[in-house]
Amino acid sequence: MNIGAPEILLLALVILLFFGGKKIPELMKGLGKGVKSFKDGMSGLENDLNPDKKEEQVKQEEEKKE
Repeated sequence: MNIGAPEILLLALVILLFFGGKKIPELMKGLGKGVKSFKDGMSGLENDLNPDKKEEQVKQEEEKKE
């Protein structure tokens, strides 16, 4: 399923008509928080499943700080 520019524009227009211009920033802020929370959760799950990888990441971050 490919979503191109015309489909995205149509979706944006429908959202604008449905919610109105004043609510869109609030919706995007909430969506951004949801995506960040999801990424953090996936990162935590990955770290729990691969503890060796987490140790490597910590070492790399320490090397960058030096």
